Amino acid sequence: FDLRISMKRSFDLFFSVLLLLFFAIPMILVFICIRLTSKGPALNWSDRVSKDNKIFKMPKFRSMLIDTPHVPTRHLNNPNSHLTPIGGFLRRSSLDELPQLFSVLKGDLSLVGPRPVLSCEEDLISLRIKKGVNKLTPGITGWAQVNGRDELSISDKVTLDLEYLNRQSIWFDLKILFLTFNNVVRGAGISH
Repeated sequence: FDLRISMKRSFDLFFSVLLLLFFAIPMILVFICIRLTSKGPALNWSDRVSKDNKIFKMPKFRSMLIDTPHVPTRHLNNPNSHLTPIGGFLRRSSLDELPQLFSVLKGDLSLVGPRPVLSCEEDLISLRIKKGVNKLTPGITGWAQVNGRDELSISDKVTLDLEYLNRQSIWFDLKILFLTFNNVVRGAGISH
């Protein structure tokens, strides 16, 4: 089991460095575009729940206006009214997620694992604890992400997270990364 964890960490480090190099110029351009089109910082930091329910600060490119409440998007009455001028594009393209590659380098995230939830999402957190999913390092993408993402109920997300816990392997991670790329290109399962 320790060898699998060590291999996964090496996999995460190698591919996150490659992706950061590949996306360096697009990230700089996104940073500049956010600063030019809306007030506030280019990055948004939110408290997220990591492995064993530890809280960490997760960065994303800011796609929402600075006065937007820090709640899951599904809890906003009209999410589109809170988007910055380029926020919809950032979310559809998943470019807002790129700063999380630095969290992978730091060890707060993995490339693949259950999505880290906001610390206020108590229903999802408690269900993950009950099913043992909280033992996993959360990921930028995951099995639930490629099987419905924002369209899934909380119980369906945790069922898929549990399936990932039981099926973990480098090959399964590669499959999920491939499916993630495919979904991002198609814009599948993303709240607009």
